[in-house]
Amino acid sequence: MPLAARAPPGSESRACGETAPLGGLRPLSYLLGTMRPAAGKIVIAAAYCVAVALFLEGAARAVLSSDALFRRVAGNDEASWRLRWVKRQKTGRRIYYAFDDYHPTRGWALRPNLRDVPAFGGKTLSSNSRGLRGAREYSLVKPAGFSRIVVLGDSFTFGEDVGDDETWPRRLEELMPGTEVLNLGVHGYGHDQMLLYLREEGLKYRPDVVVVGFLPDDMERNVVAFRDYAKPRFVLRGGQLALRNVPVPSPDDVLAREPYRLKFLDLLSMLRGDLLRRSGREQEAMREITLPLLDEMSSAITAAGARAAFAYLPVYGEIDKADPGMTGREHFFFSYWRQHGIQSMYLRPYFLEKLRRGAEFKTYGHWGALEHQTVAEGVKAYLVEKGLIVNANAPRPPSHPKS
Repeated sequence: MPLAARAPPGSESRACGETAPLGGLRPLSYLLGTMRPAAGKIVIAAAYCVAVALFLEGAARAVLSSDALFRRVAGNDEASWRLRWVKRQKTGRRIYYAFDDYHPTRGWALRPNLRDVPAFGGKTLSSNSRGLRGAREYSLVKPAGFSRIVVLGDSFTFGEDVGDDETWPRRLEELMPGTEVLNLGVHGYGHDQMLLYLREEGLKYRPDVVVVGFLPDDMERNVVAFRDYAKPRFVLRGGQLALRNVPVPSPDDVLAREPYRLKFLDLLSMLRGDLLRRSGREQEAMREITLPLLDEMSSAITAAGARAAFAYLPVYGEIDKADPGMTGREHFFFSYWRQHGIQSMYLRPYFLEKLRRGAEFKTYGHWGALEHQTVAEGVKAYLVEKGLIVNANAPRPPSHPKS
């Protein structure tokens, strides 16, 4: 009796008519069939989650790549500012303006040694060897017999839209011949960057007075680590200021990481930012970090043997507000400064006086020359009245060579 042909090994468990997969590979359906039911469900759920994640990421990238849709969802959150910066890279502007330089601690700074660079629609911009606005050089050693004021601030102090000689720190120096006024204002700075600039450079000049040009609008910059460009950010840890995002990544590093950032998370960040703004929690977060920053600035100035003075700078509708009483924002900050014994300047009356005499102020965008001149007059009057500067009419010191 002939022997029956022996079946190949492993064929016993194969269904009749089923062929072996090529190369011994098993199809997914086969693998799922041999798995325990629970394990199969896990694999299916994982595959489904991956598919959903890929779909959401693709949809988010499509939304954010459209300029029209991006403008509808973008706000003042960190992701929105970063994506705006990325889009600007098509124009070749590495930071924000052509005169900006990357700075590892503060994010960006004014490029040093500029001379009469065209800027702001026909105006010109210069900087000295240490990156201060204007061509005038200042020695770290204060001239004997003279007073010195260091000024911190944002674009209104820096002088966006005006020339070097029209900024209010420069006009203040002209009004106070016995005093040097160093303009450390930088466009786009928050109070966190001002504090770092004060520590790193401002106090090196051994000022008699440090004037902080204060705008409440800068508070929103204190709660993000990206604005005009990547920047430092302070957070509160156990009631103390803790510095984050330093060193600030370079432009090349930011661009190199961008393709790998999850745009769906960016979109969620934008929506969360809008929710926080609508609920009022954003304002709470701004105040929670801003007030300690102002306190730290005041403490650092006092510890260096100088006097701190905050100049509340009126802008937009505050300039020509007919009612001489304080706005809600003004009242909050002046009450805070008085409670903490910090010198503070209320400059709006100087604007109101000129309005009564027929002056017309710019109440949109950045100030013009008239607004800067008015601020300089008000700051001088305050400093002299309070005895913070006592030799305002002495001869003006000569410009110092580069140091």
